[in-house]
Amino acid sequence: MCLFRYEEDPEPEERMNAAVPLYVPVRAGSAQVVVRMFRTPLGTRTAVGFTDPGRLAATLGPEQPWIRLSETALRSLTEPLGTTLLTVDPTLTAPAVAEVSGGRPGEGSTSPAALPRDTATRVA
Repeated sequence: MCLFRYEEDPEPEERMNAAVPLYVPVRAGSAQVVVRMFRTPLGTRTAVGFTDPGRLAATLGPEQPWIRLSETALRSLTEPLGTTLLTVDPTLTAPAVAEVSGGRPGEGSTSPAALPRDTATRVA
């Protein structure tokens, strides 16, 4: 992170076109769906939206359910929870998990099925 600001840097609070709907990851709730919240690498809670369903599937997997919401609607849903940050089109930053065949427990063999699906972007 740079401590100096340059003329060509975007404004930190500059928002994208609020009329463009985002593809927002959700999870099943008791009676409806619930918007998933994530954490940035520094631990700050953030709402997440994608500009394309392909980007959402590439980051969170093709099984990830989603709904379409405008930026304004997403911010309105998350602000009462204390989340004011919105991340658009994030990418998974964790290295891919490699399956080791024939390993015994304790020898570093980790089955991908044993790990959380989105380790780097764990739900808050």
